[in-house]
Amino acid sequence: METFKDYAYYYNTFYQDKDYKAEALQVDCLMKKYGMNNSTIINFGCGTGKHDIELTRLGYQCTGIDVSPLMIDIAKKNVEQENMCIDFSVEDIRYFKSYEQYDAVISLFHVMSYQTKNDDILSAFRSARTSLKQGGLFLFDVWYGPGVLSDKPSVRAKEIEDEQYKLVRIARPIMHDKLNVVDVCYEIFVIYKETGNTKVINEIHNMRYFFRPELEFLLKIAGFELIDNLDCRTLGETDFESWTSYFIARAI
Repeated sequence: METFKDYAYYYNTFYQDKDYKAEALQVDCLMKKYGMNNSTIINFGCGTGKHDIELTRLGYQCTGIDVSPLMIDIAKKNVEQENMCIDFSVEDIRYFKSYEQYDAVISLFHVMSYQTKNDDILSAFRSARTSLKQGGLFLFDVWYGPGVLSDKPSVRAKEIEDEQYKLVRIARPIMHDKLNVVDVCYEIFVIYKETGNTKVINEIHNMRYFFRPELEFLLKIAGFELIDNLDCRTLGETDFESWTSYFIARAI
């Protein structure tokens, strides 16, 4: 179920303005709140490893898995540049079987929203449970249903560049009301600065938005107790303006 294909080559450029340090500090705040500071963490859907690098700086022992071989390759190079020791491997979070148990499982940047079918999200939750010690913490974020339906997705464009490329990305959403899924149709123009040549990439990312009752039910089936869900921007209570939400659960 690899979603990021050609797009993965330009992932770091598109998200060069993403504040991984601030997001890691949010995770650190929540980990400490629930007694899990300086813990062992496995990151489900680690991408290029930027969160893991920042969490390692904060004292956590991190491991990362991702379904994309290219993402994992980039993550290993990023860690090598930082002279850190973080283990990354190519795994599908739905079928991952851990050989050890961790204090916490995290899954950020809406990885769980890519699990669009009930069987997919339940399998990912069960993999998270088998990766955790008794009482371990499961922290993930998703597109949050009340916010998504209050401020429906619209066509958006983003332009960004680095030393090699100028990138223009257009995102066109298609909503499926019976599935709680949004197809985000990306059209990406890659303009090579040296030659002026242009490459066009088209990818569709299927994203599911979730509501608390369904996640609480699925987490319970997988062996978790839901502790709370919080607005990703403020770490306060969610409302109808909360487009994304952290969910925090305890392994029972």
